[in-house]
Amino acid sequence: MKALRRIAAATAALALLASAAVPANTIKESIESQQQRIHETHLRLQQEQDALQFAKLREADLQRQLAETSQSIADVHASLDDLSVQIAHNRTKLAWNTLQLTAAQATLERHDEALRRRLVDAYEHGDVAYLNVLLASSSFSDFVERWDDIRYLITENEKAIHERRAAEERVAAIEAALDGAENELENSLNHQQQMRYQLDSLAQTRQGLLGEAQAQQQNVAAEVTNLEELSAQEEAALEAMIVERQREEAVRREAERRAALLAGRAAPAPPSTGEFSWPVSGPITSPFGYRSDPYGGGTEFHTGIDIGAPMGATVTAAAGGTVIYAAPYGGYGNAVIIDHGNGVSSLYGHLSQIFVADHQEVQRGQAIGAVGMTGRATGPHLHFEVRVNGQPVDPASRLR
Repeated sequence: MKALRRIAAATAALALLASAAVPANTIKESIESQQQRIHETHLRLQQEQDALQFAKLREADLQRQLAETSQSIADVHASLDDLSVQIAHNRTKLAWNTLQLTAAQATLERHDEALRRRLVDAYEHGDVAYLNVLLASSSFSDFVERWDDIRYLITENEKAIHERRAAEERVAAIEAALDGAENELENSLNHQQQMRYQLDSLAQTRQGLLGEAQAQQQNVAAEVTNLEELSAQEEAALEAMIVERQREEAVRREAERRAALLAGRAAPAPPSTGEFSWPVSGPITSPFGYRSDPYGGGTEFHTGIDIGAPMGATVTAAAGGTVIYAAPYGGYGNAVIIDHGNGVSSLYGHLSQIFVADHQEVQRGQAIGAVGMTGRATGPHLHFEVRVNGQPVDPASRLR
């Protein structure tokens, strides 16, 4: 589609130029001026493409950050649910242990009361009761039994008191631990809630930034599209000028032929245009015709063939003729166009160096440049075209 638009624009521009009968020096100046405009447009396009790439990367990064934030929010919400369950469980456990503590304290109070009564009785009457029990024994063995009973009673009382106090301390420790756990969980809950508020705010902020990034990307993409269309129009206009230059060269040749005939000299023989030699050695890496766009974006019409060759390899003229263009040429990068007469021309694109100049006569096999990757190229190679009356044809069938 791009190639068709360029051909249509070139045809229209050619018709305009032909009708104006532009002098040769004006055509050359126009070509040079158009080259400068294309160069400036390509610089702007490159800047906008870089800005578009940055905008895409920024949007992708914000999308990633937003996804991470959303995942963090989901994790925080899950943590809040788990904490709520834990707090409810610990509160139930705390209530149960509080009941146990109350019962243990009641039991301890009863024992303490009995102990207090026993202490008061011992203080008021001394240890007479125990002594009376011992003196009332009827024999030594009875005395020993009574003594063991009294000692056992005292031991059991002390043991009961210690057990109650230990129970009180244990339950109190449990209560303190549960209080601490509850406080810790409530603090964690508050912290997680604050995190949730912060994450929600961050998500809103990033959502806003993402919207701005997407809007910026759309604006830059629109500018890139406009510049690409402008570049295509300017390149089509340049192509029309080159075709006019080729027509001009044909007129010059015809004038030379007629002048030679009028002077009685042999007319110069027109260059052979039937066959072309290979301009560089290497395999065809991309043939003539429709292909996938190497830069993405669907298919495109490839107006020549790509010949794989190392950087700096010598490029030669495929046939003899006159150089009608030797300069940067839009997506072709550094290019050379040779007019072979009878409306036939050949183009050599993506050159790293150019060895010839405008109006220079060249012979088949003469060095005209070096392989490169200038312009719209993904690697070093030679783009080779053959055009007949300005229309690209498959050069593979003409190569020998």
